[in-house]
Amino acid sequence: LESPNLFWLHNPNNLEKNLSEALPLMRDGRIKSIGISNVSMDNIKTAERYLEKNGLKLGAVQNHFSLLRNDQQPIIDYCNSKGIQYYAYMVLEQGALSGKYDTKHPMPEGSSRAETYNPVLDKLEILNEELKKLADKYGVGMAQIPVAWAIAKGTLPIIGVTKENQVHL
Repeated sequence: LESPNLFWLHNPNNLEKNLSEALPLMRDGRIKSIGISNVSMDNIKTAERYLEKNGLKLGAVQNHFSLLRNDQQPIIDYCNSKGIQYYAYMVLEQGALSGKYDTKHPMPEGSSRAETYNPVLDKLEILNEELKKLADKYGVGMAQIPVAWAIAKGTLPIIGVTKENQVHL
């Protein structure tokens, strides 16, 4: 079996302990790179120092980043300057930036998405109207605008889809 390219540590709890347990996997080729998720700049620097002491390099960071949560630019810039791939998740904010939901068509009640986004759908409608204008101007789907924005900011977006038609251009 070929080794996985990237081994994710999905939260920074016990970061050094978890990294130490991943080291033998990396050294013997069972994994090629280590990534960390949901982390701060301090977590990233801690991981880098730990891995460098062991002759290894941090491969990737994965954090929440979107038009609604764009506080990550310093981390993105740092990662890009160090050759660390930055993966952005929730770029479409669980569909809130896809154009599918508005005040007349809210997210399904009882879901965590509904709790988060339904109270602000009136504001999201304004943003989504502008995204729609850009999408029409460039002849693309509305969801492609937030994705392109994230790419332009130096990230590799992770896009979740649940239906086949969501991947057609």
